[in-house]
Amino acid sequence: MERSAFNPDAAGSVPESPPAAPEQGIPAQAASGPAAPSHRDVREAWEMALRRKKLVRWVVSWLPHQLTILIRTLLRAEHAVTGKVKYRWRRSLQLRVVGTTLVISATMIAVLGFFLTEQIAYGLLTNAENSAKVQALDGLNTARSQPGLSQPPTPQNTQQFMTSIAQKLQPQNGGSPNYYVVVGLNSELTDQAGYSPWVTSVDPTATLPPALVADVRQEQHAEEYHGTAETLLYYAPTALTLNSGGPTKAAIAVGAPVGTYYQLYYVVPLDQEQQTLQLVQTTLIGVGIALVALLAAIASLVTRWVVLPVRHAARTAQRLAAGHLEERMPVGGADDLGALATSFNEMADSLQEKLRELEELSKAQRQFVSDVSHELRTPMTTIRMAAEVLFESREQLDTASARSAELLAGQTERFEALLTDLLEISRHDANVATLDAEPADMCDIVRGSAADAQQLAERRGCRIEFRLPAGACIAEVDRRRVERILRNLLVNAVEHGEGRDVVVTVAADSDAVAVAVRDHGVGLGPGEEQLVFERFWRADPARARTTGGTGLGLAISLEDAHLHGGWLQAWGERGRGSVFRLTVPRVAGQPIAGSPLPLGPDEAEVVTSVVLEADMAGGARG
Repeated sequence: MERSAFNPDAAGSVPESPPAAPEQGIPAQAASGPAAPSHRDVREAWEMALRRKKLVRWVVSWLPHQLTILIRTLLRAEHAVTGKVKYRWRRSLQLRVVGTTLVISATMIAVLGFFLTEQIAYGLLTNAENSAKVQALDGLNTARSQPGLSQPPTPQNTQQFMTSIAQKLQPQNGGSPNYYVVVGLNSELTDQAGYSPWVTSVDPTATLPPALVADVRQEQHAEEYHGTAETLLYYAPTALTLNSGGPTKAAIAVGAPVGTYYQLYYVVPLDQEQQTLQLVQTTLIGVGIALVALLAAIASLVTRWVVLPVRHAARTAQRLAAGHLEERMPVGGADDLGALATSFNEMADSLQEKLRELEELSKAQRQFVSDVSHELRTPMTTIRMAAEVLFESREQLDTASARSAELLAGQTERFEALLTDLLEISRHDANVATLDAEPADMCDIVRGSAADAQQLAERRGCRIEFRLPAGACIAEVDRRRVERILRNLLVNAVEHGEGRDVVVTVAADSDAVAVAVRDHGVGLGPGEEQLVFERFWRADPARARTTGGTGLGLAISLEDAHLHGGWLQAWGERGRGSVFRLTVPRVAGQPIAGSPLPLGPDEAEVVTSVVLEADMAGGARG
């Protein structure tokens, strides 16, 4: 027999779930292996969890391969259907209300119908028992009044007496009789030869319950012993069986002794009661189904009245969030839902007005910054020319004046750079910044961007180390903007590197190119990875800028990275330095799912730090 090994690591399996999507701008690591083929059997998490169970693996190993395929197909179909139902159940308030109403109403109607049916059946059975007792009592009085009851029994006169009683008490109307008469002999006579024990049209052995016959005989013996005849009736439910054959019917058997030698039984069929009960049950079921359907329809209608405005509100809110500020809810009346729609529209009007005011204010602010920046360029040009003249002739001035000329020249350059950055950040705020992308080698851009940082590194006594791949890393980027990003990162790394070396790493994969700038300086505190990109933010306000920065460099760099469709992210720890990683797509506008470089220290550096800490600890113990 062919066996199928249940191996989750076999060819064709895939991870339990796909890599998580980037969250809050932090991407998942890109897979380094080749992409999975489209025909690969994708297994969901529930199937992988099932495959890991030892019992399942053992059972499947003994099943034929085709059977395992069929079972897996059925399980997947069942999970697909269940998933769709759960999805609809979670997403639809109307479905939950209608479904809950159906279940509760069906349960309540079923319980009430059951008790009502039981009460009706009990009432019908009680009425049938009372009617049977009345008929049996009349028949018993008639039988006791017949002549020959006390004659000594012989086979001839007993048969004649029993036949006459049966004929007199048997109903004479045509059609189906509503009761049957059974006349029997005392058990002592039936044991003698020549006596016929029963006179009846039914099968007494199958129809009369043995317990009922025993009670009647016991009562007959008691009357014979005491010599008095009491009117005591015994009854029991039974199944009527005719001598002529046919199906059995539910019935009630009522019996009593007649004198010393005879017994009388009435068998009353319950056909009419059964028909009545069946009619009641059918009516209750029909009414119950109609009532449940009516309740479901009412619940659906009422829920629809409530849900539709909520859906309209949700749809309108989504369109408002998408920028369609003119979208409004239809007002359908003066009730609570109409008040909700009116309030929602008033809120939307107020929101639109506030946004319009904020937009106008933002435009005015951006225009003000742009105008001020442009208007300041003319006097700044004059001031810069005067500062250059004073700076060039500083050797002819006294010491204090020469120092003032140097400070004036430096601050003039910084102010001019601040104006340039303000103009650039205003373009990003106004969403008018454009991207002039062209294919370029990121390694060449990295080398060209390090000129200013190299001079600063030489003054600080450190160096910039480049870790570049052997081949070119081509990507469609705006060279001017990428160079500005890298200049800001390198200058910040050297400035905050505490005189230690700065490492620049470049890597690429099939989708993206990444550049990581690593310093070993003061690092970043918890939560400062996002604050570092805010405008004019400083980790230590008491720390002076030694390079004349404007405080807008990283903010502009983040906007430039987003303009490329990429990421600019930071990592840092106190005392371990920091890492700034720029990731841009190879093709402009193409989304990226991961970065070729990790955000943080590389593995070799982590291992080295661990070894150094272990050596230091060992030296301390020695």
